Amino acid sequence: MSGIEWNHIFDLPLAIESFPYILQGIGYTILISFGGMAIGLVLGLALALSRTSKLFLFRWPARIFISYMRGTPMLVFLFLLYFGLPNIGIQFSAVTAALIGFSLHSSAYMAEIIRSSLNSVDKGQWEAATALGLSYGQSLLSVILPQATRIAIPPLSNVLLDLIKASSLAAMITVPDLFQRAKIVGGREFDYMTVYILVGLIYWGICLLVEIWQNHLEKRSTYV
Repeated sequence: MSGIEWNHIFDLPLAIESFPYILQGIGYTILISFGGMAIGLVLGLALALSRTSKLFLFRWPARIFISYMRGTPMLVFLFLLYFGLPNIGIQFSAVTAALIGFSLHSSAYMAEIIRSSLNSVDKGQWEAATALGLSYGQSLLSVILPQATRIAIPPLSNVLLDLIKASSLAAMITVPDLFQRAKIVGGREFDYMTVYILVGLIYWGICLLVEIWQNHLEKRSTYV
């Protein structure tokens, strides 16, 4: 421990100077994480309904897709989209590849959350809706989904937090997000310690805001 240069752990003047430049990448971080969450949520609902379908042609493709996405590292999938697909003539920009990757990857996790939330709603709710003459779609949208949403808020919020942190992987395919800009500053100034601490604090700040929003949604749903 005596050999550690404690004065080099965090260079405050460098952090202050670099902060505006690094923060310019927050738009990409938000686009990838929140955009991936929004698209993944829609896909996840479709996958969850397919996963519970009585039809083989819907159920098994959904199960295979969910299993593959949950069993494949995000970074591998991003590389497949950005570096692999051009070999067969399909090419995406780095941002597009990241958005597609995070949307598809997160949809598998959200599908399981939505499926379990739907299954948590008492079967009597379906029977009551049917007795009132509601169709399957009407029952799902008006009766089941509102109740399942309250159950799904905490785990879905955790998925969003994971997406925000995992969005740093987009830097590996050259997306100029927060982490990519921190890497540039660290390489230029030969001080990765300071910039990585700084970018970690920025990610933490974003996640804190999401946690506050999550708590608000949970309290509000409790009284609905």
